Amino acid sequence: MDTKNYSEITPDIIRLANLSKDSGVIDSELFTKYDVKRGLRDLNGKGVLAGLTNISDVRATEMVDGVSVPAHGQLFYRGYNVRDLVTGFTKDNRFGFEEVAHLLLFGKLPTEKELSDFKILLASYRTLPTSFVRDIIMKAPSKDMMNTLARSVLTLYSYDEKADDTSLPNVLRQCLQLISLFPLLSIYGYQAYSHYHDGNSLYIHSPLPELSTAENILHILRPDSSYTPLEAKILDIALVLHMEHGGGNNSTFTTHVITSSLTDTYSTMAAALASLKGPRHGGANIKVVQMFDEMMNAVQNWEDEEEVSQYLNQLLNKEAFDHSGLIYGVGHAIYSKSDPRAVIFKSFVGKLSEEKGLTKEFNLYSLVEKLAPQVIAGQRPIYKGVSVNVDFYSGFVYKMLGLPMELYTPIFAIARIVGWSAHRMEELTNNGKIIRPAYKPIAAEQEYTDILDRS
Repeated sequence: MDTKNYSEITPDIIRLANLSKDSGVIDSELFTKYDVKRGLRDLNGKGVLAGLTNISDVRATEMVDGVSVPAHGQLFYRGYNVRDLVTGFTKDNRFGFEEVAHLLLFGKLPTEKELSDFKILLASYRTLPTSFVRDIIMKAPSKDMMNTLARSVLTLYSYDEKADDTSLPNVLRQCLQLISLFPLLSIYGYQAYSHYHDGNSLYIHSPLPELSTAENILHILRPDSSYTPLEAKILDIALVLHMEHGGGNNSTFTTHVITSSLTDTYSTMAAALASLKGPRHGGANIKVVQMFDEMMNAVQNWEDEEEVSQYLNQLLNKEAFDHSGLIYGVGHAIYSKSDPRAVIFKSFVGKLSEEKGLTKEFNLYSLVEKLAPQVIAGQRPIYKGVSVNVDFYSGFVYKMLGLPMELYTPIFAIARIVGWSAHRMEELTNNGKIIRPAYKPIAAEQEYTDILDRS
């Protein structure tokens, strides 16, 4: 079938889509009437309690005189403050991804010997099946690397003799293999697309067992495999900060839901990837970079607070960028006064901008971080405070690292699969019932009408 015809939206499809839309509209007042938590959140934005977890904790409030009030955000992995974890491994000049992955998966910080053994285990799994790159990744390369990644994950099911075994040792083995392979699947997928669609040279570098996950990402991505110590360190920190974020984010909740049906690991991770791909979840940092690209052209003086504020007001008034009325990278569903990941990240971002000669751009980001909450407060009621989130700086970091925009969300997935794996094993350990929330039917009963009597 011709691809143009395959993708064509015909008038009949438009008519049927409108019919489907009309039949799907639900009066918004009914959600209030029946006390339905839209998006599994109450009117104050607090998530509905759907489970318990030992893996991580997201805190954005504190109790003052018996009242919950907004506070600076904190993120904990297995009870450890992420700030302390990052401070610990950076102080000792270690890469943190493997160390923190061990913590999330097994509930304890590794000893030197345990960490060394764990790194060796991950490196041993960092090999794709024979001809997988040629037969799977190189064929029908997609412009979207998240689709490529999901397809590769689902295909790996066919290479696993114990694909459907949901015993904990087998699932752990599968998860560790996928954690090790995600960088290869993502970057090889990008290289194939870049070669066949953009005519660029094709580079397929093999990973090196002595390198960390962050170092291997830069090694297999770049034509000359070179990178500076600071580049690798900051990418490693980005992976740690994106590794896990509680059980309630969309992709992690998807992992719990799919796991509760006792399906296989490959299907579960593909579903989580499908969730993360969405622009409301994993694609936000791309929007931040694109927004700043336009801002840098529209604003003449990047140090002029009045001019920058004027542009931010234009964003809110749907007069600039994508006319969505949003300042991307500002605000979060949980955090109010600050996102701890953004706070931790910012100091390292400043160092990288100096190395890259982009301090002027970094200063503009810092100015927007300062002004955006003021501009938003001037136009809209703010109940819990607003601050920049981790996406605000992560896209800028990836841009400074020279990562193609197509890999921004896959980099998120390379980190987050560790959290997904921990939650999958936690769900299997405590699994008792399939997750099945209730939906209240509101359609009125109707009498069947013979086909000849229908209008």
